[in-house]
Amino acid sequence: MPPEPRPGRGWLLRLVIAFAFAQGAVSMARPAVSYRALSLGADERAIGVIAGVYALLPLFAAVPLGRRTDHGRCAPLLPVGVLLIGGGCALSGTAGSLPALAAWSGVMGLGHLCFVIGAQSLVARQSAPADQDRNFGHFTIGASLGQLVGPIAAGYLISERDGAMARTSALALLVSAVVAAASFASLWRIEHRGAAGRSGKTAGKVPVGSILRTRGVPAGIFISLAVLSATDILTAYLPVVGEHRGIAPATVGLLLSLRAAATIACRLVMTPMLRAVGRTALLSTTCLLGGLLCAAIALPVPVWGLAVMLAVLGFCLGVGQPLSMTTVVQAAPAAARSTALALRLTGNRLGQVAAPASAGLIAGVAGTAAPFVMLGALLVGAAGLGLRGGGPRTTADPAPTAPEPRAESPSPRSPSTERPGAERPCAERDSS
Repeated sequence: MPPEPRPGRGWLLRLVIAFAFAQGAVSMARPAVSYRALSLGADERAIGVIAGVYALLPLFAAVPLGRRTDHGRCAPLLPVGVLLIGGGCALSGTAGSLPALAAWSGVMGLGHLCFVIGAQSLVARQSAPADQDRNFGHFTIGASLGQLVGPIAAGYLISERDGAMARTSALALLVSAVVAAASFASLWRIEHRGAAGRSGKTAGKVPVGSILRTRGVPAGIFISLAVLSATDILTAYLPVVGEHRGIAPATVGLLLSLRAAATIACRLVMTPMLRAVGRTALLSTTCLLGGLLCAAIALPVPVWGLAVMLAVLGFCLGVGQPLSMTTVVQAAPAAARSTALALRLTGNRLGQVAAPASAGLIAGVAGTAAPFVMLGALLVGAAGLGLRGGGPRTTADPAPTAPEPRAESPSPRSPSTERPGAERPCAERDSS
């Protein structure tokens, strides 16, 4: 038992650092892509299409990659993801047309998907059951750190003075490619080979339709879709709102980073909040409040008011992703948890395709603030579904203990290791 935390801290720290760089590159590139599209003559509808293409390739790749992690190693997906992220960022910076910009944005999205599936698989596989909540929370803090720094860096580099936006947005995209490449420095010996590969032998192929009919899985997928769509459209459309309200790109970057900082704060206090309120109440309340705040962004509030709303909104959005993952894990059949989480990720990408495209259509008709009203309605719907669809499976404090009997069930068959249950949970969180 004592030796476990030492390697755990080492590989997890390196993974957090790598993900912070990879996520920082993506978070820097997303608003930069929007500004570059504006410099190429894009309108609100085109911005929505480009933001949607970012998720188009991952939409088709999520489930196959999720199944792959059940039957093999996780770590090879990480450098592949970094290469695709860096290449997509660099080529977006050199793109001279909107179709090319959209295509390279899609490559960037595919790279992000590869990295996330590989990294989440690694966290689940190499964490003891009792440490998974803590380790996954630390991992998401690493992602939020990237979301905190990326927009600030993009806002600092991008300038619209004297028609320089085309040049400065390209520079921001090239710098984001360099940031992504920095992830490679932390990826050495990150996977324990002894834990790789064997979990796939315990998981059979459960039909996708059967998984989707399992009570609680659709609710978890929809909640995750709503929360991620809110974060995604916020990143893509706040620059457009800033343009119409005369807010400088640097200020927009600070506002987006403020949201990310609030998300970090939320995840630092997630455990005490769960103990005090319970999973279902916390998830539904934060979705409801987040929906109201998203809709309020449409109001012509001053910059300081927008900052306050984004801070509270970031705190609320920090709850949705990890808890919706737990919803799917607890509801899914034991032999198909990785596939269920891959379906959850497919739902995320479907939202990233449909929500920005819908936002672009709405913005073209009703104005740039209208997509935030749409997001508000989506999150309010997620709050209601969280109460109805996930209640029995995701209630309050018993949640951490619920997966443990399943996770530890292979232990009688695995006398060779001290923590055999640490292999089984790979199916629990590898695709989140």
